[in-house]
Amino acid sequence: MSVAIVSGSAGLVGASAVEYFASQGLDVIGVDNDMRKYFFGREASTRWNRELLETSVKNYRHVEGDIRDRDTLNALFREYGREIALIVHAAAQPSHDWAAREPHTDFAINATGTINLLEATRRHSPEAIFIFMSTNKVYGDTPNRLPLAELDTRWELSPEHAYAADGIDESMSVDQCLHSLFGASKLAADVIVQEYGRYFGMRTACFRGGCLTGPAHSGAELHGFLAYLVKCAVTDTPYTVIGYKGKQVRDNLHVTDLVAAFWEFFRSPRCGAVYNIGGGRFANCSVMEAVGATELIIDRPMRQSYIDAPRVGDHIWWISNTNRFRIDYPAWQPKRGVRDIIEEIAESLISRSEYGKAAIRIRASL
Repeated sequence: MSVAIVSGSAGLVGASAVEYFASQGLDVIGVDNDMRKYFFGREASTRWNRELLETSVKNYRHVEGDIRDRDTLNALFREYGREIALIVHAAAQPSHDWAAREPHTDFAINATGTINLLEATRRHSPEAIFIFMSTNKVYGDTPNRLPLAELDTRWELSPEHAYAADGIDESMSVDQCLHSLFGASKLAADVIVQEYGRYFGMRTACFRGGCLTGPAHSGAELHGFLAYLVKCAVTDTPYTVIGYKGKQVRDNLHVTDLVAAFWEFFRSPRCGAVYNIGGGRFANCSVMEAVGATELIIDRPMRQSYIDAPRVGDHIWWISNTNRFRIDYPAWQPKRGVRDIIEEIAESLISRSEYGKAAIRIRASL
């Protein structure tokens, strides 16, 4: 049977990839050591998700491993060799703010960890397909130079601009801008994944995600915008809006829609592919709009405060243009809108025991 290796397997993207590819008949090996707990504290731990996978996915094996450890990776890849058909690389340090605290750790995980996985693949499983979960932060703050107009609840792009109809495509420059250290380490990883595809002929893809979300997301203040916002609402925890009057726009892609895109690439791979991936015009909102939608769903106001200074490198407006991917893979379309996503996250939080007692009344529609 073919084998899939999933790094960051207990995280949002990794866990969904485990479930999906296991359901397609692959044996799945997950590599995860719950670094999210180290980054963001006990409440952001993904251990609950790992335990769920181990009990519910019969063809899943968990490896308590660190992608910075080349010996562990080489031993794992040597064990399975050419049985490995797929690598989904979703492990990362994902926060702008946290990266500035420990730059060496951030770069070692995001950049060096990526080349460790690529090299293990090249040496032991060169025919395997390598999917890398990149980020729109590789474009740095270049999107903030776009001609934006302030509306009542959001910033919006001038309708005359080339990006207005469908969002930002892969032609945007990644150079001469402010990235944050996180953006820089992810850009280094993104470029090296492309290079292994083009230089060595490996079948690699970089998926440059916007806001990826879903009920399995262990949202934290420093990462996981929509999941964290809904968690604050459900538990009646104060939520802090940071910068841009709360009108900054994000597109939101449910993780199952993302993994469906991975499946399309796995079935018909390319070498060194790069795709912007997100909810696009179909599923986007400002922070202010997300708060309003969540308040309607939970039927009460959220407790919130505001900090005027934005995060370093944060985008004022981001909507992904997914046309390049949809041209290559026309069967793919995102299926879940913003309200659907918020409702699903809220339902999941309430069903989990640690939030049940703190949960407030949810509308009958849930």
